[in-house]
Amino acid sequence: MEASSEQQKKSENSSSSSSSKLLLYSYWQSSCSWRVRFALSLKGLPYEYKPVNITIGEQFSPVADFKRLNPLHFVPVLVDGDIVVSDSFAILQYLEDKYPQRPLLPADTRLKALNLQAASVINSNIQPLHMLSVLKHLEEKVGPEESLSFAKLNIEKGFLALEMLLKDFASRYATGDEVYMADVFLAPQIVVSTSRFNINMSKFPTLIRLYESYKILPEFEASSPERQPDAVH
Repeated sequence: MEASSEQQKKSENSSSSSSSKLLLYSYWQSSCSWRVRFALSLKGLPYEYKPVNITIGEQFSPVADFKRLNPLHFVPVLVDGDIVVSDSFAILQYLEDKYPQRPLLPADTRLKALNLQAASVINSNIQPLHMLSVLKHLEEKVGPEESLSFAKLNIEKGFLALEMLLKDFASRYATGDEVYMADVFLAPQIVVSTSRFNINMSKFPTLIRLYESYKILPEFEASSPERQPDAVH
């Protein structure tokens, strides 16, 4: 009887945790935050949007106490009950484990590995090298032209790797006819690269073809920067 009561209590706690609304600390122009918004939309998970204006340093404000959520002071941060997850890659992995509906990783082992590789290229070898803080530091040290050149060089290097990685597997989306993690990372990165850094996408025919599929997705549109409550038009 006691064991049954304990099981019921655990079940109720689990149900309460899973029904609590997710909190997403985000900035409208952050491509890393965009990935998470895109994933949440694909999975149909409602969440409360918590804006953090990183351009004026709100992530460093002692009032916001953002350091408690992420010691690196970066967005996005996801709060799910008493669980706090920072870094978009970690957040997407967490969502995949906790909320398996509408999977972001395919069951096929080869395609799963391909998605993780593509996501890692963007997460580790492209986006960190054109962060505002990095480019500002370079601009102060070597000048604005060199800073911009550095960003474009690394974006194009990463896109070339992605083009080679995906060209034999891409269909409507990066690894077939379903949107997976590679697409969730790719779509915002392509937008940022073209709009902010004027990357010539004609060099990457597979990637630009994929983007044509992304931009008509309702989930992509809903997660876009301009649709966020802190957007400045």
